[in-house]
Amino acid sequence: MMETIKKRRQMLAGSMADHSLAIILSGDAPVTSGDQFYDYTPHRNFYYLTGIDRSNMALVIRKLAGKVEEYLFIEDVTPLEEKWSGARMRKEEAQALSGVENIWPDRDLEPKLGAWLLNEGFEHAYFDLSRGSFNHANTPQVDIAQKLQGMYPFLQVKNLYHLVTKSRLVKDEIEIKAMRTAIEKTRIGIESLMASAEAGMKEYQLEAYYDFAIKQEGVKKTSFQTIAASGANATVLHYHANNQPLVDGDLILFDLGCEWDYYCSDISRTFPVNGKFSERQKAVYEAVLDVQMRCIEKIKPGLDVADLNKFAKDELAKKCQELGLIEKPEDVTNYYYHSIGHYLGLDTHDVGGRGGILQPGMVITIEPGLYIEEEAIGIRIEDDILVTETGHENLSASILKTVDEIETFMKNSRGAN
Repeated sequence: MMETIKKRRQMLAGSMADHSLAIILSGDAPVTSGDQFYDYTPHRNFYYLTGIDRSNMALVIRKLAGKVEEYLFIEDVTPLEEKWSGARMRKEEAQALSGVENIWPDRDLEPKLGAWLLNEGFEHAYFDLSRGSFNHANTPQVDIAQKLQGMYPFLQVKNLYHLVTKSRLVKDEIEIKAMRTAIEKTRIGIESLMASAEAGMKEYQLEAYYDFAIKQEGVKKTSFQTIAASGANATVLHYHANNQPLVDGDLILFDLGCEWDYYCSDISRTFPVNGKFSERQKAVYEAVLDVQMRCIEKIKPGLDVADLNKFAKDELAKKCQELGLIEKPEDVTNYYYHSIGHYLGLDTHDVGGRGGILQPGMVITIEPGLYIEEEAIGIRIEDDILVTETGHENLSASILKTVDEIETFMKNSRGAN
């Protein structure tokens, strides 16, 4: 693992201009209220380049006259602080995980940067300047970039984000193994949901079976907030209330996942609360499933995701006409209003946006859906697909998906209970 991480940093250094610094922060957990904090999660590019998931750290890569040096600044605390909040990472552990030999306490970060910028001829500084949207608050990376440029006006600030994410788009075997594990844990959780569903339960009560099952499997965290949407709630794409009662005869849509070594799964499954699809539900479900399976069949290197999106929309339009929902193909947007999928990795909506040309090693979700509010039917079926040298592999193929598989499993699992 360490050698793989070192190669990632070497690739990054190779993309940097000479006479430059790259500064990547691990981040910290923000305050919720009072003396309480949100759960910490590492900045993904820091984790990708170091293998370390601790807060208040910084990786600095120096490239000067063609020579590359790496420095890791780690949190330095007192024995009293450790009595309150646990042991911190020691120098030897940081070296073993990251392969970085030069380890300094975090209090030395700013003095070191100041000395290097003043005395050693650095002209460029790379930071991860990514921003979720125009109105998002500044990240700590943006703050330190602005601070340093204000203090050293000669410094040319450059964006590190695209240099790292180009590498992150294509997964290596270690990354794919972690994603396989996350998907397998998700399968176990989904089967727990199907086995436990009963009319009268609240959506969050059924959701709790998933949380319990994956935690029993050693999972620490879901990869995003679970969507547990029954009946008409499933026609709202990002429904998160999860507080309505399950009704006999309704479907319930679960969009969920978990993390393993911070690599994500993202799966959607829709199934009947009572274990049996009505004829109408079955017709809509199998229409979505047919489009999903044909979209998956198209996955291969060289495919333009824009072409896949068009194919999915056109095919769903035909299905909507067959189901009597629309007369004109362009009206499909009344029932299908999202893209066919997104890249998956260290983030659920991983780097790379929602377009581009597929390459071996990429992982992409395929998730067509139909959302019929007037019939209280919302169906989405989502799998995680690895692009291979010759085509694709459905990493989540073992998760129940066909009508027969779902109905048989729910009947047998309930009988066993």
